[in-house]
Amino acid sequence: MKKNKVNIHISGIAMVMLPAILVLMAMLGWGFGLFTGIEEEPYINREENLIVVGVSQLGSESGWRTANTESVQKALTKQNGYFLIFNNARQKQENQIKAIRSFISQRVDYIVLAPVVESGWETVLQEAKEAGIPVIVMDRSVDVSDQSLYTTHVGSDSVEEGKKAGYWLEEHLARKGLSNQEINIVVLKGTEGASAQIGRTVGFSMIAGQHDNWNILEQEYGDFTIYKGKEVMENFLQKYDDIDVVISQNDDMTFGAIEAIKESGRTVGVGGDITIISFDAVHDALEMVAEGTINVDIECNPDQGKYISDVIQLLESGQEVEKRYYVEEDVYTMQNVTEEVLNERIY
Repeated sequence: MKKNKVNIHISGIAMVMLPAILVLMAMLGWGFGLFTGIEEEPYINREENLIVVGVSQLGSESGWRTANTESVQKALTKQNGYFLIFNNARQKQENQIKAIRSFISQRVDYIVLAPVVESGWETVLQEAKEAGIPVIVMDRSVDVSDQSLYTTHVGSDSVEEGKKAGYWLEEHLARKGLSNQEINIVVLKGTEGASAQIGRTVGFSMIAGQHDNWNILEQEYGDFTIYKGKEVMENFLQKYDDIDVVISQNDDMTFGAIEAIKESGRTVGVGGDITIISFDAVHDALEMVAEGTINVDIECNPDQGKYISDVIQLLESGQEVEKRYYVEEDVYTMQNVTEEVLNERIY
């Protein structure tokens, strides 16, 4: 019994001293970065003759983003001749800038950047340029005064996506004989400063501006998330009882918005009180299109990894590349969401 008491006493002392020990370890740099918060750089075996690519992904805010990440990871494999260094920035630009500087210090061959916002990249991209590392911008765009700071952009034409939404609404209203009636619209915008948000807003506004009877009651940022989309939609519903159309700039916000609308007692989609126009066309959203809950979904294709690989191979062979490469995309309604489309949609 005495021995047990001694052991308990010693353990208690250790527990009391543990925080101090951990602090000391952190100060001395022990623990392999565990306490300092420093991530160890991966070992790159240059003798394997692989193309080293550092990818800064902006985050994992949606199913679309997860699919986009998977497409890159599947394309840039060791079997395909690549050594991939992947970093998830968790929606923070400062994390992306830190990652890019880490890629530069590791002397990667290429940097792929999916920027969380458009602006604020001049300095770090200049550093990459000075290091002689080509930068491929993926998905969203960057706004820089010197276009030579990045090599090319692979992604969607977000302005065109916004225009597609406007064109569909024109045709929809014409079919229903409502072209000359007052139409009240609310817009759930994505993350403030993101090129997808900016482009889709601009594109739809270009078409809406041609119709004096289209009243955009309000536009609010929903951060491309289900939770924020529902919150914004709830605010809209409290302010306005005559909403005819919801423009939601991605499917996740759409899911939240539809939930809010249904909880308010109103109906959505084909034959409903409120017309729903969404973007991205992920699998779950396309199922809702097929059943008539979402009227139309403007595709934003996340399968961009193969395009990235093709660009890198062109550069490796010394060929010039175009400044922009747009992925193929479609517009989905009840008429063209077939079982085949749903079965092929893996994201």
